[in-house]
Amino acid sequence: MAKVTLQLLEGLERGLMFRDLPTPVTIGREDDNTVRLNDERVSRFHAKIQEDGGQIILTDLESTNGTRINGHPIQMRVLQIGDQIAIGRCLLLFGSPEEITAKVEAMLNSGEASAETSSHTEYGAEPFEGQTCFADGQAGAGSFHESDDEQPNELFPDGAPETPRGLRPLQRAQVSDLLGYCHEQIRRVLQTATEETGNGPAMRVGWHEWQRLLRLEMELAASMKKVADPDA
Repeated sequence: MAKVTLQLLEGLERGLMFRDLPTPVTIGREDDNTVRLNDERVSRFHAKIQEDGGQIILTDLESTNGTRINGHPIQMRVLQIGDQIAIGRCLLLFGSPEEITAKVEAMLNSGEASAETSSHTEYGAEPFEGQTCFADGQAGAGSFHESDDEQPNELFPDGAPETPRGLRPLQRAQVSDLLGYCHEQIRRVLQTATEETGNGPAMRVGWHEWQRLLRLEMELAASMKKVADPDA
């Protein structure tokens, strides 16, 4: 029996990680689902994840508002580590932090993340709005470039700082507002990414930077949850 991990990046339950769920996994608004999402845009039983022939397959269960993978509407899709699943207002990341880190390292070691694909970012339409989400150089598009040689040393080499404890209610609100602002800015970048086909599956942003952003967003989401409810 295959097991899957889902990280919730957006939605009321953002910051949660559903680790090592045995397949099949159902996602929806009803309590009977394996992963319950509290969002009126999510159908009662929205999507299903199952294993077949050693592959993990996501199927949209004829939901009202549909399911998107990496910005594209799908009916059925073989999932890959690092895929983003948009359901209603919720955004889930397929794979554990360890699985995603291993994939990034494997791609870098194999040379798949070339200088061009690992350092170039293009911004496009919002994947939750309209029918397409390709970056096409229209108004509002932009680019970002940073070579590996220009990257500074890690400010926090041992990972995210420990979450503050013993804060007064006002302090909790202030920290939550600050983290919420950072989260919103990163969300705008993440939602511009689209998948492309060609020599191999690729995101419209550099894979290394993309996974760094996803990891950071998950850490910020988890921190906001702890600040808002320190006893959870």
